[in-house]
Amino acid sequence: MSRFPFPTVFNGWYFVAYADELTRQRVLPLRYFGGELVAFRDDDGVVHVLDAHCPHLGAHLGYGGSVVGRTVQCPFHGWRFDGAGACVALGNGDKAPPRASLRSWPTREVNGMVLVYYHAHGDAPAWEVPSLPEHGSPDYHPYVKRSWTVRTHIQEIAENITDGAHFREIHESVTTPTVEVTTQGHVLRSVLMMQQSTPRGPVDACIDATLHGLGFWTIRLRGIIDVTIVHTTTPIDDEWVDVRFSYLITRAGGVHPSSGVAKALIADTCHQLSQDIVIWEHKTYRERPALATGDGTIMRLRRWARQFH
Repeated sequence: MSRFPFPTVFNGWYFVAYADELTRQRVLPLRYFGGELVAFRDDDGVVHVLDAHCPHLGAHLGYGGSVVGRTVQCPFHGWRFDGAGACVALGNGDKAPPRASLRSWPTREVNGMVLVYYHAHGDAPAWEVPSLPEHGSPDYHPYVKRSWTVRTHIQEIAENITDGAHFREIHESVTTPTVEVTTQGHVLRSVLMMQQSTPRGPVDACIDATLHGLGFWTIRLRGIIDVTIVHTTTPIDDEWVDVRFSYLITRAGGVHPSSGVAKALIADTCHQLSQDIVIWEHKTYRERPALATGDGTIMRLRRWARQFH
């Protein structure tokens, strides 16, 4: 990416689809990491993600392709590829050429999402994304989904969760948050404490964010109601990223996402992201910034993020 002095994609797990998008027999075209991919669920219910273009004559498996047993079939000449990307059959019954294969991406179906693992050198996953107790729990509503396409880098988005001062200046928190950042291996946790204005007056609020690499976060909001946001950021190409907020709203007290305080919270957090997007899409990256008091947490995130380059 021309605006940033580091790779477009960092090593780690990334969202590529919601699990409920992958019904059986569907071949889903995707565009991430500067390339074309396809995802499909085979007849055993297992999800696979492969590079999209057939090694034969380059047809895109996501447009007209079909699921046949444990394979995806090319729409052009009927070549079939298994979940490992190997060509296991040709449409005319001939033996598959020995080098006819597609890249198969390490894939997990977790928390109602399909995640793939990117590594610049093709290394196997070094860690896993944990299952969330809120997802699938009778105490929480199913996901409320929101998405954006943003011209920025995944690290720029991650830096925001350690930047307490911008909450006061941009998002108009009543107080400047205190920020506590801890790291352990691939995990970074940032806890922000502040007061936020509400129709009921100022309330104490906590934003408790845990990052598993830069692509998969959980943000637990504690205030008037309990909400968990699964925040995912996936590079599309060297300029754009796909950003998702997947809200898990508590059912306690009869709360419902389509009304009242939960609806207002969703609207407010989406509005805050829109405020950030204006900054991200027009700023430049300062590799050696002139720092103010309290900016040390941002630099700590930058040092932590280097392990994923």
